[in-house]
Amino acid sequence: MAGSSSITGTDWIAVDWGTSSLRVWALGRDGDVLAKAVSQEGMGGLAPADYEPVLMAHIRTWLPETAVRSVPVIVCGMAGAKQGWKEAAYRVAPCAAVPEGEMIRVPTRDARLSVHILPGVCQLDPADVMRGEETQLAGLAANLGPLDATVCLPGTHSKWVRLEGGRIAGFRTFMTGELFSVIAGHSILRHSIAPEGENAAAFAKAVEDMLADPAGLTGALFAIRASGLVGRSDGAAARSRLSGLLIGAELAATRPQWDAKPVHIVGSGSLIDAYATALKTAGARPVRQDAEALTLAGLKQARAAMLEIQS
Repeated sequence: MAGSSSITGTDWIAVDWGTSSLRVWALGRDGDVLAKAVSQEGMGGLAPADYEPVLMAHIRTWLPETAVRSVPVIVCGMAGAKQGWKEAAYRVAPCAAVPEGEMIRVPTRDARLSVHILPGVCQLDPADVMRGEETQLAGLAANLGPLDATVCLPGTHSKWVRLEGGRIAGFRTFMTGELFSVIAGHSILRHSIAPEGENAAAFAKAVEDMLADPAGLTGALFAIRASGLVGRSDGAAARSRLSGLLIGAELAATRPQWDAKPVHIVGSGSLIDAYATALKTAGARPVRQDAEALTLAGLKQARAAMLEIQS
């Protein structure tokens, strides 16, 4: 919902613009959140000309009535994609989690806005990209200090990141979430998998199976169908097993990153629960991190970097 009440004292505005959602915060000079707005107006449904009107609908009452000064607006996420508001080219890893003077200025019709978009991060070998997650990593790095850390960011395309001295040293992306959706909804397994429901034992067993034999993934997938046909599995168990197989295969591929190390899992809800359970099953040490809190912390780091450049 949009911020509807007028507020005073807005020093700057933080924006997290995803593919399917939008989150906006008004912040005071001391960094306190004065107001927040959330909507489903993500990048996927917008043309470049739509961004400013959509943003203004949420923040109009947070701005001064006249253009006595422009209010800094710092944007992370998919607004900087090629199909977004204005492309913010990738920075190349290894790199600092917080961009230093590399934000992209976006022209606006309203003189009260001074919009800057944060760039994403790319990796050349092996080729990989992220856009939005780097801001969460900046927030985590600010909380942890200049330490080495392993970070897992579950999602449609989950990412495993190595932080070295608080910098992004390297990362890998896995299509685990998308594969689950495709297999559950569009393959022969759709006849075996329930639309909802959980079976903790089936999930844990699947994770263990993949850690022991990741090369057996495709055979294990068909066995979900066969188990249903011979009456040895119900739809909820099949759903949990599919999830466990795919997450387990991801853990098998990333074992050197989490073996005998704490893993910072960034997210919320049932997905982060599933990854935490899988990591515990594997003998790892998951450390939960709230995605929204880290995003805002990362945007605050970007604001601090901007002020340092301007000083």
